[in-house]
Amino acid sequence: MSAKLKLLFVDRDGCLIEEPEDEQIDSLAKFRLLPGVIHALKRFVDAGYQLVMVTNQDGLGTDSFPEADFEPPQQMLLDILSTQGIEFRELLIDRHFPDQPNDTRKPKIGMALHYLRDGLIDPEQSLMVGDRDSDLEFADNLGVTGFRVGPQGQSWAEIAHQVLDRPRRAELRRDTKETRIAVTVNLDREAEPQIATGIGFFDHMLEQLGKHGGFALSLRCEGDLHIDEHHTVEDSALALGACLRKALGDKRGIARYGNSVPMDETRVDVALDLSGRPWFEFEGRFPRERVGELPTELVPHFFRSLAESLGATLHLRVNGENAHHMVEGCFKAVARSLRQAFVRQGQVLPSTKGAL
Repeated sequence: MSAKLKLLFVDRDGCLIEEPEDEQIDSLAKFRLLPGVIHALKRFVDAGYQLVMVTNQDGLGTDSFPEADFEPPQQMLLDILSTQGIEFRELLIDRHFPDQPNDTRKPKIGMALHYLRDGLIDPEQSLMVGDRDSDLEFADNLGVTGFRVGPQGQSWAEIAHQVLDRPRRAELRRDTKETRIAVTVNLDREAEPQIATGIGFFDHMLEQLGKHGGFALSLRCEGDLHIDEHHTVEDSALALGACLRKALGDKRGIARYGNSVPMDETRVDVALDLSGRPWFEFEGRFPRERVGELPTELVPHFFRSLAESLGATLHLRVNGENAHHMVEGCFKAVARSLRQAFVRQGQVLPSTKGAL
């Protein structure tokens, strides 16, 4: 199956260009772009969206609306947008009159059916922008979010802000025979961590991740502590990593890398890369077997599980004498590294491969 795409389906008249009084753009003199459309479309393109024009052009190709009246302003529109780096993956144009039976005229999705058939649409991130009820119905039929632009809706700037600048939030539930976990993260909001796993010192360490990582974190775990702590620690790491990965989305704009922290006699060095390639290396030896109710052997296991579900390369090295400081230093150092790596620096994907 082909990779799913972030697609922006966009109407033409009344959306890219102002709606003409006679319902047809049949001359260059009537051609006028909607305010803010170029800047907004550039933002979407920079954020990895592919554009698809979907437009009803009543009777195009008939005597009442010749191709010669449509093509010059249409090509002019495409040329103007192209000079700004805005290209369309595909132009979908329906030519039927409203009273003609067909499967392609919006809000029907015949023109775009191949995107569904080939599994190309990422439904959570794709959207449709138009100016009519039929455009919003088209979005519903296609299974994507619809936005209305223009006097009856929002501006292009507002739509771009709502879609591209939204907080990176995610929720995740992970239920097994051994643990029941609920995690919520918001990478663009700081808040007091809300943690409850039944292991006091582990709760304190997870609080360090949220507090020093600079993101809102809630994690609740009901685990089989009557057996031991292993499943609670491991599954919490797996759930947290998966939730963070979900919140990061396609990772466009992130700093990607992060590192290091000292704590009294302890020094912790971290090398972190949100590469999408899980790997974990650990160097260190804790001077005692437990800190509170947390076995120290589970500390590197926690970070290994976190790296695997987050899709991160994580190298962690700790030196010290006080086991409490060493464990806490590990959590704080990884948290600070995550804070650095999560920072938004624009919309560019930090990879030459085109994916992380």
